[in-house]
Amino acid sequence: MSFGKMNTFIEIIKAEPIKDAEGFITEGEHIITSIRAYKEDRHGSEAWKNRASFSTATSLFRFRKIPDINITTELFIVCSDERYNILSVEDVKEKGMYIEVLAEKVSGSKGGGYGKDNL
Repeated sequence: MSFGKMNTFIEIIKAEPIKDAEGFITEGEHIITSIRAYKEDRHGSEAWKNRASFSTATSLFRFRKIPDINITTELFIVCSDERYNILSVEDVKEKGMYIEVLAEKVSGSKGGGYGKDNL
């Protein structure tokens, strides 16, 4: 795997409550960061067969570790107007340089239209 293939732009987003002017709390979204990443969709390769414990994962994302930002399963990724729930986060080779995320694409009424224009 070549890390020089990080040519997909993604946004890492956190859902958090927002209080409006009248004091009502609604669910809002906050963009934590916009970065370039390597994206690999699920296919029948041997590597994806070995990820059987995450059978719901539809995509893999790899990107550089961002200082002072902790990537967790509470966050989600928006890529090409598609939304992905983070299932697993791993430090690649435990060197603190790259993060690998297994994510599940959200489909149906939850997943449509989560691009920059709709946040």
